[in-house]
Amino acid sequence: MFSTTARDDGGGATVLAPWRVYAPQHDTELLTRALDRERVGAGGAVLDLGTGSGALALAAARRGAHVTAVDRTYRAVLATRLNARLARLSVEVLRGDLFGPVAGRRFDLVVSNPPYVPAPGAAPGRHRAAVAWDAGADGRLLLDRICRRAHTSLRPGGALLLVHSTLCGIAPTLAALERSGLDARVTDRRLVPFGPVLRSRTPWLREQGLVDAGEEKEELVIIRAERTR
Repeated sequence: MFSTTARDDGGGATVLAPWRVYAPQHDTELLTRALDRERVGAGGAVLDLGTGSGALALAAARRGAHVTAVDRTYRAVLATRLNARLARLSVEVLRGDLFGPVAGRRFDLVVSNPPYVPAPGAAPGRHRAAVAWDAGADGRLLLDRICRRAHTSLRPGGALLLVHSTLCGIAPTLAALERSGLDARVTDRRLVPFGPVLRSRTPWLREQGLVDAGEEKEELVIIRAERTR
């Protein structure tokens, strides 16, 4: 069953997000604004990694880019294909794990809004809704993999735009990207209220030392990493 979620990406777009597919939220909007600053227009190659509902893929396609969107769940792949068709935009949508479906290909821009919420217990199965946001005890289950591999999918001069919460740590992301040969920095920050998931696990987050008593907001960051050679 689909629920309709409205998001303004500069074109007043509305995307459909089914249950177990991440619907556009604050992090999506922040990453879309960062995308607006990139000089990737007609003919540019863009990869949307972990596309979810396809909101970022559609935003890039509206700017004239050749867009490839990847997600590991069938629901996300179907949702993105449907949203692209409804918007009359051309987006190549592939199912698979991170960079696997595009191995050997190079892009001018890679954007990613991966799961990054710290969570107790084992990683959720792909058939649970939490797969769209939970990412292990430190929130870095997919982040570290993206940081290690991003340079392999970027053309010289290409860039990665990555969004995540400071609950996962900024320094590990910057260090991992720089070890892979990318020039990385934080370009955007935004404080947002805790959503239902973080509110529900606030006691656990406090036990882990990730949030202070009385804290009800998290900081989102955009990290831009460029391949300079």
